[in-house]
Amino acid sequence: MRTATVMPLALAPLLTACFEPVVQQTIIAEQKLTLSSDDIYKSGTMHAVITCEGEGRSPALSWTGTPKGTETFALVVDDPDYPDPLAPTGTHTLWIVYDIPATVSSLEPGTMPAGARLGTGSSGHAAYEAPCPEIGRHRYMHKLFALNRALGDLGALDPVEFTQRIGPAVIGKTELVGSYEKTQP
Repeated sequence: MRTATVMPLALAPLLTACFEPVVQQTIIAEQKLTLSSDDIYKSGTMHAVITCEGEGRSPALSWTGTPKGTETFALVVDDPDYPDPLAPTGTHTLWIVYDIPATVSSLEPGTMPAGARLGTGSSGHAAYEAPCPEIGRHRYMHKLFALNRALGDLGALDPVEFTQRIGPAVIGKTELVGSYEKTQP
């Protein structure tokens, strides 16, 4: 004689789900935009070669994880500790490079990719200004923005106006922080 096993009703959906076809989904995560430099040590200290005590050349920078839809990049290097880290009065912008083509993934010292433009920093010059803090150790924020369009010639905008102008076009951002303190007064 066979006995019937009675399954509690609460378990029925679980067993039914075990025999339903499995749908496999492949989710490809979008890469995260990252910025790196051999001129900034793992400790965060900047190599003297990119400062006023060295060659004063622009840093070597490279990035990965370009967001989908990126047409150009913009790079802004700021000193938020200006002029004194204990009593900063505002952000000093040392370098602005924009309209860097999306096909570019690095900036080599002293070179500009075709099509890239220089913006005007706080000193009023459209060039790299080497870090040269008068007082204490300063942080230098290297900010890379992925933009969904080229900006064209923006003229001599100040750094605040530049940041406002790129705002609507930003689709990704990453930041690399380096610090530096002069060894000679």
